[in-house]
Amino acid sequence: MGADVAGAFPAAAKIFAKADEIVGFDLSKLCFEGPAEQLNSTTNSQPAIFAASAAILEVLRTEPKTGGIGADVTAGLSLGEYAALYAAGLVSFEDALVLVRKRGQAMQAAADATEGAMVSIIGLDEEKAAQLCTEAGQGELLSAVNFNCPGQIVVSGEKSACDRAESLAEKYGAVKAIRLEVAGAFHTEMMSDAAEALAAALSGCTIGEPSATKVIANVNAEYYGTGEEIAQGLVRQLTSPILWQKCMERLLADGVENFYEIGPGRVLTGLMRRINRKTRVINVSSLDAIKELLE
Repeated sequence: MGADVAGAFPAAAKIFAKADEIVGFDLSKLCFEGPAEQLNSTTNSQPAIFAASAAILEVLRTEPKTGGIGADVTAGLSLGEYAALYAAGLVSFEDALVLVRKRGQAMQAAADATEGAMVSIIGLDEEKAAQLCTEAGQGELLSAVNFNCPGQIVVSGEKSACDRAESLAEKYGAVKAIRLEVAGAFHTEMMSDAAEALAAALSGCTIGEPSATKVIANVNAEYYGTGEEIAQGLVRQLTSPILWQKCMERLLADGVENFYEIGPGRVLTGLMRRINRKTRVINVSSLDAIKELLE
């Protein structure tokens, strides 16, 4: 992840080298070479994805053809909100990287202390998803936590409740139910200890006041108004639903026309196609994508 971009652009390589210094280990080597099992762990994947996203952003900022592109608003899904805040100039690279590393460690610790899981339900609306959670929960924790796009809702909670949700999904009209390869029940009360740890980490970081570039919050699809609101929103994220579809619908309603997905993968580009197929999204997730943008 990111090896080709770092090899082609010194600006990206510098970001990875800076990340290595901040975290105190060879994060760049893990990104570039794996092994995948270590890279995909919650503890490592969060700083790795943030660093890779920041590296691509640095290329766009420093290349003459794209250096003048300025964002009116930024957004990021869950972990991506940290990259969005960094892109908006509201948190430093060092503080953001430290935060996402501590966030990953805290989430892994909370997951290890509980038996949780997450299931992506394809083909249900919010009402049907809520009914599924009620029946499958049987008194255990199970709730809809990721509202990604029409027909894609992720439920999260105790492992046994998630097992039942997988089995019962078809009864409610779901096309399929997919168990996610995650460490635990993210965005639920089972992450309360992680939220406390993150709040403590945030107290040692500087968060700027939103001004020229706005940032929309995952937890309520509203624009952050103050640095204090940002800190509160990042903590709430861990135990609250992520309203990504509503965030994108808000941006569209407010007149945003051009979207850039910056960082590894094409997930957000795919979600936007389901939210509003006519919306223009430029995906910048690879060396080839960067070169195409710079042509």
